[in-house]
Amino acid sequence: MKNTDLLIYRIATGLLTLIMTFSATMYFTQYEMVSENFPKAGFPAFIVYPLAVAKILGLVAIWTDKSTMLREWAYAGFVFNLLFAIGAHAHVQDGKYAPVIVGLIAVGVSYFYKHKMLKTSAASE
Repeated sequence: MKNTDLLIYRIATGLLTLIMTFSATMYFTQYEMVSENFPKAGFPAFIVYPLAVAKILGLVAIWTDKSTMLREWAYAGFVFNLLFAIGAHAHVQDGKYAPVIVGLIAVGVSYFYKHKMLKTSAASE
């Protein structure tokens, strides 16, 4: 059971990593397009670069697992980011919900299985 939990955790976290890395990369490489679309969705354009950096740092916090507090904040940040993204896509009515919903599910699964593995390892000690 422990190996299955680890596999599910890694798949979900890997999927989350792909989505957030793609998003952050797009923010850096296609800044002009992204900075034009943020105000249409109700967000200021100046948050594009900080949001991209925050996504990368959040992934680092989750994968390195150096600090429990940073990991928890990273998961929370991704949930907030994805919920705001759903609201933004609903506001502009562009129908681009699929990656956001997949990301939100990946965050939830990754978080659940991380805590499940932590409880299992604590119980076995």
